[in-house]
Amino acid sequence: MKIWYQSMTKVSAWPAYNTALRKVLSSIADSHTEIEVHGVEKRGGVGDQYRYLEFIETQEVLENVEKATQQGFDAFLIGNICDPGLREAREITDMPVIGLGETSSHIASLMGGNFLVVTGSPKHIPRIVENFKRYGHTNIIHSALSIQMIRLVDLDLVFSDPAMGKALIDRFLTEVDKVCDEGAEVVVPAVGVLMVLLAREEIYSGGKMNIPIINGVKALVKMGETAVQLRAAMGNNWTSRRCTYQQPPPSQLKEIRNHYGNVYSMLPDPTSKESS
Repeated sequence: MKIWYQSMTKVSAWPAYNTALRKVLSSIADSHTEIEVHGVEKRGGVGDQYRYLEFIETQEVLENVEKATQQGFDAFLIGNICDPGLREAREITDMPVIGLGETSSHIASLMGGNFLVVTGSPKHIPRIVENFKRYGHTNIIHSALSIQMIRLVDLDLVFSDPAMGKALIDRFLTEVDKVCDEGAEVVVPAVGVLMVLLAREEIYSGGKMNIPIINGVKALVKMGETAVQLRAAMGNNWTSRRCTYQQPPPSQLKEIRNHYGNVYSMLPDPTSKESS
């Protein structure tokens, strides 16, 4: 099984994090699973809490979905809590495309009656809550807090400086403590970098009541593997092409590609003999 893991970080700006990420991914993947980690190589990779910057980076994500499809990958994992390009990616490929935010929220909903969301930046809160509500969790989001990191790229230092790593974890657990008495049952650390740090330190519960802390990065890998296995077990069917993820009809592909380039590359060339 070959899985493409799409990070939204630029490796040169997040060197320590990317080293730690690869270790976490290899520790949770099955022995027969090969995971290729790819970051942002063109524009961005340091500030996707801002919607405009996320939008810029999402174009590269979608280009990579088409590249992964052409190269025969079995699944595409979007390792960012905001799931940039998730729905668009499902429209252009038949392989399972799984998002970190969607996976984290669904798994958390299986672990308790509600969940607390702790984001990295205050700017992230509305964006992430919007997504979680779209995923059907409006009534079980207990509350949303932030660890108040305005410049998220500073988080790379927590992987090379033990004191900074401990300080960040303590800050996170302080936010968890605030809502334990208010009935929060599960915690979603809604920033992938923090999930990797917690996994490295093997922290999976916390707060006054020792409530579960979902590790979305680990869950994302297992969800990706499971999706590949389920697809094979269900006649190689996965993404519905009815409405939401419907693709253009063959009769329109030539016109569309004339204006947009070689998009929907998994679809056959309507002018070729094989497609006729």
